Amino acid sequence: MNSTLILYLPPRPHVRSLGQAHASAGPDPDLKVDFVFSANGQGVSRQGSCRLSELHTESPRADQVIAVPAASDLAWLRLTLPRANPQQLRAALAGQLEESLLDEPESLHFALAPDAKPGESAWVCCMNKAWLTHWLTALEQAQAGVDKLAPLFWPLDEAAKASGHFHKAADETLHLTLSGSHGVASLPLHGELARQLVQAQVQAGDPDQAAWSAEPAAAEAASAWLDHRVDVVSASALALRAMACPWNLLQFDLAPRTRGLRAVRRAFQGFMAPAWRPVRFGLITLLAVQVLGLNLYAWQQRHALRSRQHAIEAVLTDTFPQVRAVLDAPVQMQREMERLRAASGRAGDDDLESLLGAAAAAWPAGHGPVETLSFESGKLKLSTTGLPPQQLEQLQSQLASVGWQVFSADGQLQISKAARTSSSGKP
Repeated sequence: MNSTLILYLPPRPHVRSLGQAHASAGPDPDLKVDFVFSANGQGVSRQGSCRLSELHTESPRADQVIAVPAASDLAWLRLTLPRANPQQLRAALAGQLEESLLDEPESLHFALAPDAKPGESAWVCCMNKAWLTHWLTALEQAQAGVDKLAPLFWPLDEAAKASGHFHKAADETLHLTLSGSHGVASLPLHGELARQLVQAQVQAGDPDQAAWSAEPAAAEAASAWLDHRVDVVSASALALRAMACPWNLLQFDLAPRTRGLRAVRRAFQGFMAPAWRPVRFGLITLLAVQVLGLNLYAWQQRHALRSRQHAIEAVLTDTFPQVRAVLDAPVQMQREMERLRAASGRAGDDDLESLLGAAAAAWPAGHGPVETLSFESGKLKLSTTGLPPQQLEQLQSQLASVGWQVFSADGQLQISKAARTSSSGKP
């Protein structure tokens, strides 16, 4: 089971002016972030809080990061999902929800229920896009890129029992989050609106028809307000609820697209941890030994190559003492051999006698002599007029097999000795 880090995003600050709510420019680096860590996804291993700027050092590393927004920052609307392709679905949702929204659709982020199907009724979650984008960017910079954005409370099926959860806000006021088949609503308990909401969404207004819970700090006040017993739910239990949430609000343009890169980066960060220092030292030592061994092997090969070159040069200078400077021993030795051959009066490969002998040996039996021939600088040209294609191909193949270069064009066959290559690879 993969380890999981759950981050609770603080509620979005609202600055009201002329009835409009504006998103902040971004989270304060000194803002406290509560976190819960689960090593196996089944229980809580560690929990605490730290500044956003210290999140990468104070919070444990995990295979998966889940961010949990405050219930008050989410709005839930039900509609008939339009039939549109994935590229146009977001625009279709904005057009269909425009009259139900207080803010401009472009300023909001939408997320669909996991079982939503085109043409059927489905729940849509809305939240401020600028605020969410700022937080996702800040967490990415803190080396805690979010894989899943999960609400703690979401709309329930018709057959499911409604649930209400009480918690205390930062200003110590008591809040109620009520979720059921009618959606999710979160509001403070002062005034009569909360009681009206309970009367409207809980069957017959009977508290026994819903499941009530509260955080430890709000349990006593919640029980007194409701006049009914509430279950105390710890932060660890809520964390497990977030891990089991079927919703992932990171959809459309905020859907994660770099999971592979993020996994590589997290693996590198884990590898650079102090606990892996001996492994890193061992790998560096192994790499250094490998580099040293390769350099030693290359030096041995260069030494062996120089020894062979010196041996070849020694053969040249011992055989032909008149050679003073050795530039290319094989080529120079071949030239000296050619001089000795010429001095003895023997025909060489580039002489007319050798070329005529090779052509005569391969000439097709029963075919008459060539009509014309010409010789120049080691090349013999023969007329192949009247020679059948099959015999011409056989003649070329036979000459090429014994080391002659053969070219046929415009009724002529050109024969020359195959070019020799020096030790440097040059002809």
